[in-house]
Amino acid sequence: MTLLSEILSFNKQFVSEKQYEPYVTTKFPDKKLVILTCMDTRLVELLPKSMNMKNGDVKVVRNAGAVIMHPFGSIMRSLLVAVYELQADEVIIIGHYDCGMGTVNSNSMIRKMKERGIKEDTFNTLMYSGIDLHEWLKGFEDVKESVCYSVDMVRQHPLMDKKVPVHGLVIDPNTGQLDIVEDGYNVVT
Repeated sequence: MTLLSEILSFNKQFVSEKQYEPYVTTKFPDKKLVILTCMDTRLVELLPKSMNMKNGDVKVVRNAGAVIMHPFGSIMRSLLVAVYELQADEVIIIGHYDCGMGTVNSNSMIRKMKERGIKEDTFNTLMYSGIDLHEWLKGFEDVKESVCYSVDMVRQHPLMDKKVPVHGLVIDPNTGQLDIVEDGYNVVT
């Protein structure tokens, strides 16, 4: 049985037994908060538990490293949708210690891509198209600096409401301890 088959088999039982009922909520976050955090597996349950959040309390956007790479990319769009369409009044960017993006090496990743069959022509086409894969795939050295960078990107965005507090935190993926990096209440206009 494939992983997808296992998932679909479980899902059929989940729905038929109405196991979804405890999770029924609206699309609007009860705590009027949107969180950008990392996709790290250790945070899936730990992060909401460490913040006393339950299903329906917050909007959560996840990507590698909780990094906003482009002011008009999909991450920033998601944060703006949460604020303007889904009633989020605050934003929290949460990075974590021991993040895989802190050790990402673009040369190593490109080598792995080639080992899996991505052709050299593809890399040449991207390069000639002006895409710097080394810049796009780079990680970060300091998670706190990375969180500050993303917080600043949100705060300075021309379409973000300047009255929305944007906070920056770093979580310990082993204990759930949250360290504040940026207190958005000190900056709102």
